[in-house]
Amino acid sequence: MAVLVIDDAQDAVVAAQALIDGGITAIELALRTPASIQALINIKQALPQMITGVGTVLTPEQVEQIAPYTDLIVTPGCNPKIIKTASQHNIPIAPGISNPSDIETAVELGCRIMKIFPAENLGGLSYLNAINAPYDHLGVSYIPLGGINGKNCREYSTHPKILCIGGSWIAPRKLIQSKDWKQITENAQDAMALCSEQEAV
Repeated sequence: MAVLVIDDAQDAVVAAQALIDGGITAIELALRTPASIQALINIKQALPQMITGVGTVLTPEQVEQIAPYTDLIVTPGCNPKIIKTASQHNIPIAPGISNPSDIETAVELGCRIMKIFPAENLGGLSYLNAINAPYDHLGVSYIPLGGINGKNCREYSTHPKILCIGGSWIAPRKLIQSKDWKQITENAQDAMALCSEQEAV
């Protein structure tokens, strides 16, 4: 899952298409710029095959705004108000967790998919194994973000508790700003090849 930060909504569709061309069909579009909402709408209308996750969702009001256009909400923290609002709109949500208390809050609110963030800063897979142990029997799975890159994505992608991996290294903001769609496609191809290689081992 490629994390995108879009500064110009007109770049959204071509950036997403570059990812599709490289084999990636899921994004987390971060709500970090004034163009984010229109970028989301543009992608959803032009490329319905793209799984459009939305990240950096910080308020229930943002959930209301994006509800018609998103397939998944990903949050940096575990905010019960956001989780409840997403549930009211029947939108899957992966709240951000970083400790057992976050996991218990998310579980109590019905979540079984969670974003572990920032994954590498917290301690990577060894930390995930440790905090997941008391909840493993509940069927919890994780989307790690934060510090995932071409060097460690293989290890993350084959962990049995990880649903998918995400990161901004595939389509970094600078490449989108410079409209280097070819490099984004190549990065996507490389990421897919790395994960496929590991799966075949």
